[in-house]
Amino acid sequence: EVQLVESGGEPVQTGGSLRLSCAASGFIFTDAAIGWFRQAPGKEREGIACYTTNDGSTAYADSVKGRFTISSDNAKNTVYLQMNSLRPEDPAVYYCAAVYIDYDYSCAPSDYYRYWGRGTQVTVSS
Repeated sequence: EVQLVESGGEPVQTGGSLRLSCAASGFIFTDAAIGWFRQAPGKEREGIACYTTNDGSTAYADSVKGRFTISSDNAKNTVYLQMNSLRPEDPAVYYCAAVYIDYDYSCAPSDYYRYWGRGTQVTVSS
């Protein structure tokens, strides 16, 4: 059984930084993509970043490009989302998701993901 568990969400001030973690179990970090999504109240879920395990490539939504960085420790089956320069529009529940992909495919944040975590809340205060 695949399980994804997010952690690291907590209140932070505008302009601050936060690092989220996504620990995966029952999921092999080969031919796979791991993505981060977020959903704020009343808004649609947004894919914001993804990581392709085979080549280490990453992709970001324009809303977070230059501020957020996705990375992976494959040995620990853990993916991170480093969030810097947090803004008032960043608060949301942040989810990680995973999917197996073709070996030569590079992920996109808006891709379909099969496995999902339960999310972690990020709050940004001024």
